[in-house]
Amino acid sequence: MLDPHCLRTDLDKTMQRLAVRGYTLDVTLLSALETERKSVQVETERLRAERNHHSKAIGIAKAQGKDPASLLAAVADLGERLSVNETRLVEIQQAFSDLALRIPNLPHASVPLGRDEKDNVEVRREGRPRAFAFPPKDHVALGTALDAMDFDVAAKISGSRFVVLKGRLAQLQRAIIQFMLDLHTTEHGYTELYVPYLVNAESLRGTGQLPKFEEDLFALRHIEGRADYYLIPTAEVPVTNLVRGEIVEAVRLPLKYVSHTPCFRSEAGSYGKDTRGMIRQHQFEKVELVQLVTPQQSYAALESLTANAETVLQRLDLPYRVVALCGADLGFSAAKTYDLEVWLPSQGCYREVSSCSNFEDFQTRRMVARFRNPATGKPELLHSLNGSGLAVGRTLVAILENYQEHDGRIRVPTALQPYLRGIEHL
Repeated sequence: MLDPHCLRTDLDKTMQRLAVRGYTLDVTLLSALETERKSVQVETERLRAERNHHSKAIGIAKAQGKDPASLLAAVADLGERLSVNETRLVEIQQAFSDLALRIPNLPHASVPLGRDEKDNVEVRREGRPRAFAFPPKDHVALGTALDAMDFDVAAKISGSRFVVLKGRLAQLQRAIIQFMLDLHTTEHGYTELYVPYLVNAESLRGTGQLPKFEEDLFALRHIEGRADYYLIPTAEVPVTNLVRGEIVEAVRLPLKYVSHTPCFRSEAGSYGKDTRGMIRQHQFEKVELVQLVTPQQSYAALESLTANAETVLQRLDLPYRVVALCGADLGFSAAKTYDLEVWLPSQGCYREVSSCSNFEDFQTRRMVARFRNPATGKPELLHSLNGSGLAVGRTLVAILENYQEHDGRIRVPTALQPYLRGIEHL
């Protein structure tokens, strides 16, 4: 959520910064709400002062033995008018808040300009795509040939955009998860967390999924139709909400967490996109990195978090590139994002395997998540960051395609062999 000060006193600048991401701020509505709020608030305060004045006069009249009837009648009328104004003030403030919750974050000054993903800027490229002596197959053909990847039985059990992994492929996925968790906890200083996969609406509002993106979520609805719980779209939600409503002592910062969870997304609006295979599914695994830091630390933390995610690709010897997202391609809550894109031979291009973002105080303002500044002793908003370290299914896809042999076998990356009891091929 943006600082209300930006929306109340600096609308023109806020509008210009939001335009970088292709968002048109409804300045007319915001200005009208703010003008009415000021007017109603001034009148409300005037009525309160007048009521207090009359109340004192009534007390004096009673003390002097005078009849306070006329004063009581005036106070009664004031009370009704004051109640109407107070109710209207709450309505205006709620309307302002509802509108503010749907406004995306302001992009950082370093975010590239652009109209869509084609304008994203490549920052660096690591590794060289393998030159195959045979036509490389995609992960679906490879997994099916191994009798270890079954989309048909998953469709029978659940529907489209699900998969059943069997045998060594299921073990390979588990090995990838364990490798990532070990790397981030033992070398990068993250604390591993196990968190709930069901969260309440307040948690999703805190990280920015609600109210704007409810259609992308799987809701568990009560008999009256109320959504009591939601399946998490990412571990970002429960992990970041650990500090909701808290004041963290500065000596504990930065907070660095890693968590492996399944993720559940309805993929609303993505029909027809990546329908083949494991690229875009309703249920998938991720190892998520979350950092909570001071504002002074946050952009150094973004570079560090991104480097932590890159290390996974480097250890697995997978070609990848780092891309800075342009304004129009930024996620709703992000101020700046780097995408890590891994090379997929079957598609002849790089595909996203991680997004690493700095949200600044956009999420923490919603969550009222703060730290105590040791210099002033006063609470200030934390900055929150997260990134996939990595998306497990897409990492599995990349391994299958980049490590395939001419006979259909899959060579196991050296870094994963200890997790598969030394097995070198699937």
